[in-house]
Amino acid sequence: MNLRYPSLLLLLTAAACNRETYFQPDARLDFATPLPPTADSVRVTAGRHYQRGLLGRWLLGRHHRPSWVQPVTLPVFKPQSAVPGGLTFGKIGGGFQTISMTLVTPTGRSYALRTIDKDPYRTLPKVLRQGFVLKTVRDATSAGMPYGAFVVPALAEAAGLPHATPRPYYVRADETGLGAASERFRGKVVLLEEKFEGKQNITGPVAGAQALEESEDMLAARYANPRQHIDGEAFLRARLLDIWLGDWDRHEGQWSWAAYAQADGRVLWRPVPQDRDQVFFRFDDGAVSWLASKLVSKFRTFRPQYQSIEGYTRNASFIDERALAAVPEAAYQRTAQELQARLTDEVIARAVRQGLPPEVYQLEGPAMEAALRARRAKLPRAAEAFYRLKAHRVVVAGTDQNERFVVERRNDTATVVSVYDLPDEEKRKPTLLYRRTFNPAATHTVVLHGLQGKDEFIVSGRVNRSPFVDIYGGPGSDLVQDSSRVAGWRKRTRFFDSRRNNELEPGSETKDRTEHSVSSHAFDRDGSGR
Repeated sequence: MNLRYPSLLLLLTAAACNRETYFQPDARLDFATPLPPTADSVRVTAGRHYQRGLLGRWLLGRHHRPSWVQPVTLPVFKPQSAVPGGLTFGKIGGGFQTISMTLVTPTGRSYALRTIDKDPYRTLPKVLRQGFVLKTVRDATSAGMPYGAFVVPALAEAAGLPHATPRPYYVRADETGLGAASERFRGKVVLLEEKFEGKQNITGPVAGAQALEESEDMLAARYANPRQHIDGEAFLRARLLDIWLGDWDRHEGQWSWAAYAQADGRVLWRPVPQDRDQVFFRFDDGAVSWLASKLVSKFRTFRPQYQSIEGYTRNASFIDERALAAVPEAAYQRTAQELQARLTDEVIARAVRQGLPPEVYQLEGPAMEAALRARRAKLPRAAEAFYRLKAHRVVVAGTDQNERFVVERRNDTATVVSVYDLPDEEKRKPTLLYRRTFNPAATHTVVLHGLQGKDEFIVSGRVNRSPFVDIYGGPGSDLVQDSSRVAGWRKRTRFFDSRRNNELEPGSETKDRTEHSVSSHAFDRDGSGR
């Protein structure tokens, strides 16, 4: 912070509440009086420390402070009876902000227990982990709706998506039934929900699956074998629900994937959304938070109208790019219209009323329902914007086996990309793995990744307009044949690879971008092809 602005520094310090102990000592209102051992419910607040005066609300935003501060009645968490058979300590988990743990039943079923409140202490550089900066960042947690996750299950059910069913609880200040982690959860408001990871958790909405994996393991399976596919249209349905709810934090760690065997021998991976901490986010209603929302576009506010679709979807760009690559434009509008029909006024009203505590419903329920209805009416336009965003640059990946990529520049509005496996047996015909038609009006670049294996890239057609086609062969020996020509753009195809062990046929119209030092091409974040 530039010290030439001492008045702003003073305001921020005051608004952020410069207390040594930031968080409420106990969620229970009457925490000085011991809770009777037989108590089943208790009056609590999710976060009294988010209470701010007029100045604080003007600078930092009103956010969802009324809901954090509002006293509500919640059940007391009892590990021995929260689910049939009881729960015992499994392991500590959680990201940089949430305290969480895994609990298990005697049959091995897993549940996640995590705090509703967050502490972003570890997300900051060490030099900023003190003073007004830390407290201001901590205060931003109040932009989240503390009870929003409990509204989602009924909406997801109506949308036809698998989902967890979280429940809120208060953990006693003297709780000892959570093993070594008991002390970390005492006196806090928590969320308990089913986990959908691992074969032991294949039940309920994912019954019939043969595997249940995190995104990292699903992608490893998908790119290892051409018989593995992602259900892109199911993922699109889930993503449009995310956008409708204003859930901007949908990175790859927020998903599990259920694998289903198909009659033709393929395996289809279907998404299982998890972790709904950021639905109904309300951020840009204060001077400082408004400025922050302009600097960090992912902090989008839930209102009757949609804000930046790019901002809503930025955190999910990695998994979106991989899971939506085969989904055509028509599916976006069809899915948006199906969701409009499924998410009726009655469904919305029931979900909001059942999900929010009665006291919070009085504060937020009617406005939340109205905003959901308004956003539902605009969902096809949001879907179109989402399609345009995802269609600009499309990544088409093969697998670690041998494949043939065929690009046909058929006319000025249609470039067709197909991917076939290349069987070892001469008698078996290649199997079509992927096909999509691209219009250069929407798609600027199609990126082909061969990954491992000996891959072939065949490009043909003479047109006036076409997307760029970028070819990344991968570390194996690859063949590129390009007889295409785009008027005015003799080099509309570009080949990125090492100069060794590849064949770029003489006379090709491909722009040679090979290098001596290239050993891999960063298809994934670590550059390994994963």
